Amino acid sequence: MEGFASKLPFGHSRSKSQSQEQDTSLTTLLTADQCADLTFLIATVTMTMRNSLLDTFTPEEMPADAKPAKSEEAALAAAPTDIENADVEKEHKRRKEQEQLRKDREKRQGDARKELAKPEVQELKKAMLKYFDEWRGRVVGRVGEVVNSREKAKQQSREVKEADVERTVKRSDTGMKSLSGIDDKGEDEDAVFRELYPPVETVLTQLDQEKRELVLHSFVLIVLSLETYSAHSRVLLLYLTSSLQLKLSVLKNDEETVARGLLEAASKQLSAEAETKKAAESSSTARKWKVGLAGVAGAALIGVTGGLAAPLLAAGIGSVMGGLGLGATAAAGYLGTLASSSVLVGGLFGAYGAKMTSQAMDDYAREVEDFGFIPIHNFHRPRKLDKEFRRLRVAIAISGWLTNKEEVVVPWRYVDPSIEGFALRWELESLLKLGNSMDSFVKSAAWSYAKGQIIKRTVFGALAAGLWPLGLLKLSSILDNPFSVAKYRADRAGEVLADALINKVQGERPITLIGYSLGARLIFSCLQTLAKRKAFGLIENIVLLGSPCPSDAEDWRAIRSVVSGRVVNVFSTNDYILAFLYRTSSIQLGVAGLQPILGIHGVQNVDVSEMVNGHIQYRYLTGSILKKIGFEDIDLVEVEQEETEMKAVEEMEKKAQKEKEGKVTNEDEEKAQLEKDIERKNEASTMDWMMEKMNVGTLWGSGRKEKTEAEKMVELEKRASEKDEVGTKGA
Repeated sequence: MEGFASKLPFGHSRSKSQSQEQDTSLTTLLTADQCADLTFLIATVTMTMRNSLLDTFTPEEMPADAKPAKSEEAALAAAPTDIENADVEKEHKRRKEQEQLRKDREKRQGDARKELAKPEVQELKKAMLKYFDEWRGRVVGRVGEVVNSREKAKQQSREVKEADVERTVKRSDTGMKSLSGIDDKGEDEDAVFRELYPPVETVLTQLDQEKRELVLHSFVLIVLSLETYSAHSRVLLLYLTSSLQLKLSVLKNDEETVARGLLEAASKQLSAEAETKKAAESSSTARKWKVGLAGVAGAALIGVTGGLAAPLLAAGIGSVMGGLGLGATAAAGYLGTLASSSVLVGGLFGAYGAKMTSQAMDDYAREVEDFGFIPIHNFHRPRKLDKEFRRLRVAIAISGWLTNKEEVVVPWRYVDPSIEGFALRWELESLLKLGNSMDSFVKSAAWSYAKGQIIKRTVFGALAAGLWPLGLLKLSSILDNPFSVAKYRADRAGEVLADALINKVQGERPITLIGYSLGARLIFSCLQTLAKRKAFGLIENIVLLGSPCPSDAEDWRAIRSVVSGRVVNVFSTNDYILAFLYRTSSIQLGVAGLQPILGIHGVQNVDVSEMVNGHIQYRYLTGSILKKIGFEDIDLVEVEQEETEMKAVEEMEKKAQKEKEGKVTNEDEEKAQLEKDIERKNEASTMDWMMEKMNVGTLWGSGRKEKTEAEKMVELEKRASEKDEVGTKGA
């Protein structure tokens, strides 16, 4: 197939003087050899991504220090010669621990082999690879069209060396991370970025920075020409950014600029179409022109553009994208059909973002109580923010309990404006009851006493042996029931969220999911559902904090298969509330919020035990934790404010703890008092919630204006879509 670039008014076949007169593009920027290097780089990166996915379904390797024990002769030869100074007891303990680690790893390997042999696991692996290979084929083919040829690109894909790919995959595995030793500034975002997406060697790094940035600019548009910005496409761009030795901020700025350009040009075209339709209906002459207009693919306004071949949308996009350094014609050409249809642009952004905030969500609210997305940027503290807040990526943040309805959104104000952030509102009444019960429980004298006793042991010792003080167990009912109800509903809400994402309420954009406590449980359920329904390419990153979920490999393998980017499990071995809530459950499979996930490639475990000594602290520390591990999309200004609020909460807790010290209480009397306090809080919360359902409350009021405007855009998009259908039939 002839290369797409040869159809554009530029290319290698043109003379230098002619090229200089044309738009800047990849084929005027790079030599023929450099274009070949670029397509080979893309082939290598996509193969690296594929092998990383395959490693999800591969048992963990046995490290050198965990291999079978040495022979007796070898052990004697390796024994210390300085017998007098040798610590025999310490050495014996060390060897015993190593032996236990080896046995545990061998058991996990054996269990993994049995699990991987299951038909349903093999079916999931096959479906995952099929989806990825189809995506890879489209990307490689499209790159070939733009840079050289499809056949050349496919040939280079077959020439990728397995050894180079394996080296990159192993370097990108993240494993375990502890926050000890990381200062308050957190890890450098770019350092973490390069660790997660290690660069693939390429001679293109010899280009000056401006040219490397233009290569990245071009590829952002090229992947969007597939008419979807899938999670795999985003990971590809991350690898490309790293390999070109560019900072992550360069890619994020590109994404923001492209989103602005697409929406601005599409909005102008929709407005022009509305005016054209009005004028067309006023005269029979114009009516004939309208029929001709309807037959143009993508509703290209030939009349409005003065008879030019390029549609108004393409011209507008080309002008805006030219600001990146690319020529207008090249920019529009790289975007392909996306540059000629407002309908496709609307589909990319979920009907201009309205699907996530409009009445379209009412269908999902019938399945679970209060299911809806609240734009986070509406609740940032006063400062300059963009009026138009559509982005190429979406974050959905989910709270795990509430003490007031504002906590649906407030804990997530640290989500950076570089991503379009939404807070998920779900089962408000259940979460308020759980939050009120948990707040009262942790402030009780019985819990204050019990915590001091538990700390003397280990959290797992308490779990396994049931070593919980009798006085605490007498109070357990005030927390167990609301937690059980909310946990069940979190599982149901997760299934509904999965359905919403599969139906593209977010458009064709990658999703990052963040949640603490039962919010993490909801995400866990959502990802399990996505795996069952073989829905790939939707989720870019996930972060589960203090997750009340099993930590077994089978579940997490399924989860990893539907996440293209970063999977982070944040746990604390000092989360005694979570351990208490799980005391009646089977702990054979483990609890993700209390321990690391072992044996799954690509799952990053973050131990926050030194930072989190109570389940309720996650509400205030999510931003701080993500800042420390160098997670992108974090607004440091908001995180600092969150940390200040956490210090105030800690002071209040210390004061309350001091007041309870030394007090001897009657458990039955305290339970009765706590039940009264919780009932009073629940009544107040329920009244507030009912008023909100009647649209009397004001929490979500700031989003209603945006919703109305967005619905207008949906109507315009609907008209444009109908016009496209008429044109297709006419053609």
